[in-house]
Amino acid sequence: MSEKLNQLNEILGEVSDLNHAGSVLGWDEQVNMPPGGSDARGRQLATLGKIAHEKATSQEVGKLLDELKYEFAGSDSDEAALVRVAARNYDKTMRVPASFVAEQAIAASKAFEAWVEAKSKSDFSIFRPHLEKVVDLVKKYVSFFPPSDHPYDILLDDFEPGLKTAEVQEIFGNLRPKQVELINAIKLARQVGDDFLHKKYNEKKLWDFSEKIIAKFGYDFSRGRQDKAPHPFETSFSVNDVRITNRFEAGSPIATIFSAMHESGHAMYEQGINPAYERTPLENGTSLAVHESQSRMWENLVGRSLPFCEHFFPELKKAFPSQLDGVTAKSFYKGINKVLPSLIRVNADEATYNLHIMLRLEIEIGMADGGIAVKDLPEIWNTKMQEYLGVTPPNDAKGVLQDVHWSGGMVGYFSTYALGNIISAQLWEAINQDIRDLDDQIRKGSFDQLLGWLREKIHVHGHKYDPQDLVQKVTGERIDSAAYVRYLTRKYSDIYGL
Repeated sequence: MSEKLNQLNEILGEVSDLNHAGSVLGWDEQVNMPPGGSDARGRQLATLGKIAHEKATSQEVGKLLDELKYEFAGSDSDEAALVRVAARNYDKTMRVPASFVAEQAIAASKAFEAWVEAKSKSDFSIFRPHLEKVVDLVKKYVSFFPPSDHPYDILLDDFEPGLKTAEVQEIFGNLRPKQVELINAIKLARQVGDDFLHKKYNEKKLWDFSEKIIAKFGYDFSRGRQDKAPHPFETSFSVNDVRITNRFEAGSPIATIFSAMHESGHAMYEQGINPAYERTPLENGTSLAVHESQSRMWENLVGRSLPFCEHFFPELKKAFPSQLDGVTAKSFYKGINKVLPSLIRVNADEATYNLHIMLRLEIEIGMADGGIAVKDLPEIWNTKMQEYLGVTPPNDAKGVLQDVHWSGGMVGYFSTYALGNIISAQLWEAINQDIRDLDDQIRKGSFDQLLGWLREKIHVHGHKYDPQDLVQKVTGERIDSAAYVRYLTRKYSDIYGL
């Protein structure tokens, strides 16, 4: 390794350390911190963010990158990828003043606390001024960059490098009518029962069961942990410290199990990244859509599959004999896959889930280009929920306040959920070509070969490849919804006799 690359890695390693320290504070804010600590926590995060920003945008980093770009031009090595990603990050970071980073951190911390209170009271007016501040800062952030085809392109690029708004709209435009057609066909079929999912379940038993499942999947608890938070998430401080959070909802208790599966999918990705990438720009997953493909795969393609139910259901029934009395593995499978347009995104079935995302994408694009004002969000949200899903939220908590992401300024993020669904199906077809007896392995509770495939094809590469390039490298095609449509059609034709 060249001396210049060593110098660059030393500086970027310190930036990584600072960012991870900020992540620890962010994790604590949602898991342990008392409400009164929000102001101080905002300042602490702002200080760390400012120092990291200043280090990342120093003249020394710029000079080293200018020299190293020529040294590694045309190479496909890890070092060349590191320089390429670092240069892209540097160019983006240089455009954003350190003072703005600090201002955004403080605003996000206050907005998160306001969101928690607003959701608990189902009162959007509590959150509104904070979200208005967040959206103003998002627009200010966009102004730091050269004009693009759409302002949203700049926001999307932070989560999906190289992907454009028009590409996402085209992918969703192809998918939406096919999902609507499937949903309409299901509406005409006999509905499946799921009463057993809404009974009272012991929270600790469900929590323990969820940890047993994800440990069997391959989530390494010696390098991770699961804690409670208002909204489930995964966060990574190093390849050897990857944590998840979860929650218990009395009205939807089994969701605890599926949330654990979902977040463990994210976490296993991070635990599987090449350790040599630690403290470099390659140390995380390539994009949020690819990340989401991992979480949705373990939650849905594995966790909501019939082979999985056949393996785990008998044990679940032993833990909850009265709640599951008379329920078979097949009826449990049908129940957890029941299609019914609903209010809450995270609890939505696979057939309707993407419509929640498409709704949010429209709103985000509107907020980014000024077409939608924050004050109008509750009304717009409710109108679009009726338009997309045929349901209207009875209050703000089950409507516009249900997601935490906007409080942190994460505008540009939501499309990655649906893109992740799409990519998961593309990967699943490739996996089944290579692991011909995958269903039998899942039925036996064996996940080593599946995780090994993902480790080799996806996880180990970290951020070496851009999302479209990685998907094409593994599946032979770019991000496309056809495999996902095939998956949904096959699955729900079986469940509903279509």
